[in-house]
Amino acid sequence: MSDTAAASYLTQEAYDRLDAELSRLKEQGRSEISKRIEAARDEGDLKENGGYHAAKEEQGKMEARIRQLEHLLQTAVVGSAPPDDGVVEPGMVVTVEMFGDQETFLLGSREIISEGSDLDVYSEQSPLGAALLGARSGDTVSYEAPNNKTIEVTIVEASPYQA
Repeated sequence: MSDTAAASYLTQEAYDRLDAELSRLKEQGRSEISKRIEAARDEGDLKENGGYHAAKEEQGKMEARIRQLEHLLQTAVVGSAPPDDGVVEPGMVVTVEMFGDQETFLLGSREIISEGSDLDVYSEQSPLGAALLGARSGDTVSYEAPNNKTIEVTIVEASPYQA
C-alpha cells in the first residue's frame, strides 16, 4: 500500500481540531493520568487496587489514541473542502441508490466529522468508496462486496461536507 493510499483527507479545521486534541492528551492527559496512577499506587497492594488498574487501563487507551492521532496527522492530506462539482472524492457527502433504497454518507475519514454528527462515514479505501471515487452524480458504478457479489450503485448526489 502506498503512502497516498494510506493518507486521509482532512480539512484544515479538522486537522487543527485533532492537533489540539493531540497536544492536550500529550500534555495535560499524560500528567493527569500519571498523578492518578501515583495516587492509586500509594494506596498499597496493587493486585487488589481497582483504582490503579482502572487508571492503567485508561492510560493504555489514551496512549493508543495518541498514536492514532500522530499517524493520522502525519499522513493526512490537508486542504480546503472539495469543489461542489458533483464528482465523488474524499470530503464529499454522497447519496447513493442501492437495492432500491437511498443512503447518504461521508466519504473519507471519520475524523472530518464534527462531534455529535450522526452521519455515517465510509472510507475511500473501502470497496464501495474506491468504486465511487471520480464518479459523478447520475453515474452507476459497481463493486465487489466481501461476499464476492457484484453490487451496482447509482450516485444520486455528491456535495462537500459542511461541518
